[in-house]
Amino acid sequence: MPASTPSPAPPAPTSPADPDAEATTDSALTASAGPDDTRSATEGKPAAQGDAGGTAGPTTERPAPQGDTEHSDDAGDTVDVGDAGGTRSTTAASPAAQDPAGDVVAGETSGAPRRRGAGARLARLRAWRERYPRAARVVWWATTVLSVVLLYLALLLPVPLAGFEPRMLLRLPGEAVVVAAVLTALPRRPRVVVAALGGAGLAALTVVNLLDMGFGSYLGRGFNLVLDWELLDDARSYLADSLGGTTTALLTAGVLASVVALFAGMAAAMVRVGTVLGRDAQKSTRVTLVAGTVWITCSVLTVQLAGQPLTVHRAAGALNAQTDRVRDTLRDEAAFGKEARADRFGNTPAAQLVPDLRGKDVVFTFIESYGRSAIEDPVMAPGVDRTLASSTAALEKAGYRAKSGWLTSATYGGSSWLGHSTTLSGLWIDNQQRYRTVMASDHLSLTKAFRKTGAWDTVGVMPGVQKGWPEQKYYGLDQVYNAFQLGYQGPKFSWSTMPDQYALEAYQRLVHGKRRDKPLMSEIILTSSHQPWAPIPKMVGWDELGDGSVFGPIEKAGRRAGDVIADTTASREEYGKSIQYSVTALTQWLERYGTDDTVLVFLGDHQPISRVSGTHASRDVPISIVAKDPKVLDRIADWGWTDGLRPAHGAPVWKMSAFRDRFLLAYGSTPHPSGG
Repeated sequence: MPASTPSPAPPAPTSPADPDAEATTDSALTASAGPDDTRSATEGKPAAQGDAGGTAGPTTERPAPQGDTEHSDDAGDTVDVGDAGGTRSTTAASPAAQDPAGDVVAGETSGAPRRRGAGARLARLRAWRERYPRAARVVWWATTVLSVVLLYLALLLPVPLAGFEPRMLLRLPGEAVVVAAVLTALPRRPRVVVAALGGAGLAALTVVNLLDMGFGSYLGRGFNLVLDWELLDDARSYLADSLGGTTTALLTAGVLASVVALFAGMAAAMVRVGTVLGRDAQKSTRVTLVAGTVWITCSVLTVQLAGQPLTVHRAAGALNAQTDRVRDTLRDEAAFGKEARADRFGNTPAAQLVPDLRGKDVVFTFIESYGRSAIEDPVMAPGVDRTLASSTAALEKAGYRAKSGWLTSATYGGSSWLGHSTTLSGLWIDNQQRYRTVMASDHLSLTKAFRKTGAWDTVGVMPGVQKGWPEQKYYGLDQVYNAFQLGYQGPKFSWSTMPDQYALEAYQRLVHGKRRDKPLMSEIILTSSHQPWAPIPKMVGWDELGDGSVFGPIEKAGRRAGDVIADTTASREEYGKSIQYSVTALTQWLERYGTDDTVLVFLGDHQPISRVSGTHASRDVPISIVAKDPKVLDRIADWGWTDGLRPAHGAPVWKMSAFRDRFLLAYGSTPHPSGG
């Protein structure tokens, strides 16, 4: 026989996979497995013996055990390779093998069936880890740390946006201990499913928490899962008016992409953490028990860190709060419907409604975001107080007197229509469901009371309305002039469609200045003081207003919304200036066009956002009644209001919903209840 040539030692055959081994079918998770353990699945087994005098072949085949079988990868995770009843082929590592595209892939033999799809990618990832163990180690640790940080931050929400401090994140969330215990206790497949679903659920809660934080900062209340989704479209419209359509479209796309990424990232992070915990269940169990013991101990002993409790359970608290809010909303809908049907003046005959104002032109005017902070905050108050003082003096010179007090608004930072409807309906309307209920009811609004008498023509001037406004029927307005019916041809001032001075001049030209057979009752909404308070109009000569084109250069020279909207100091300064402008425009209109029979009632609808008014600001807004006829103010002498346009700090404060009934009674209306 010819001399035999020594051949390389044959690769060791692999043994059946340990049925308890950790596994995942996700190639991305396999790629992020620990890089330090790079042993082959065939390592450590004796070589299989072939025929006598021969050598073992590169592969061995044996029947697979019943059930799914798994192949341990080089990071301790496992990968399914066959179903019950199949055969299992393990291939000795060779320098290279071809991938489905014909390229050579490390870890496969050229004679083995080519792997396709996920299998090929998995093989390439394994080969990459073997070639670059240090980079693989960095990726593994980075993935794990990022997953833990993402879950940790999500479990600490919500936190206040106004007054946020980094120390608020130095907490130990109790939910983290519960999640770790559940994931550690579950077998692999159920753990992956539970982790993915739990991550998606936590992502959904995170979105709601972020909305809750935003609503708390801007509207002074939490996000309502039942009622507030439609307000998101209003927010988009506001941004479009303030920042432009292109910027808003990009922001909207970015938000949607971020939400999708959050769901995917949170689910992947939870699966990743679950995989790490499952690699050594005994060790993970011990660590979880220690963490749970520490959390309970610190909670019982009220241990503090940086002046705040170390232990929290905010995610559970947020979930409970949303659940309670939904339940309360559903209950409130039925209760408020009954309340709206009961009306103290529902059956009052027309002749007995506001008899002491017959023959007067009554004007109800809401100034956007005109809140108590404008008068009492040290940054805004000096300028606003000077304007109120000078306007009071100018009105007195023209023969007018004024009295002022405070109302507590049903809304804060936005949702102006809730403030308007609360004032005029006499009902506390602090959410959208209540608003819809009232608008569809027969509850008597203050403005409709004037129409019911038959003694007044009624009109609304709504420069902020840019679409159909079915509320006209509830408010009893014979005619409404919206943003497109006032003849304005000048530029918009951010959200505001036109300056207040122009809106008032258009009201004078189209309505108030015309001869009529009846006196006039008007509802006017002034919008120049609406957020973001940039650019702000300036007063021009009343005879120069024309079609509004005169405001073009003023708008171009003003500050841009983008420069103010995110700057707290600039927002406060510009807000104060906008209130000065609106009050000046209104009082100058009254000086110029008012008569002996004009009665002006003007008030704010809500406070500005907390970034401007402060985190602990009240919901109070100023209200003033101005008239030449002394009898008009004599009727409210017992209200205790302050003389002039600036209410004193200690002037009476009423709920906004109390104003309708007090006003009707003061001017001679007789109660005749209806409903419950």
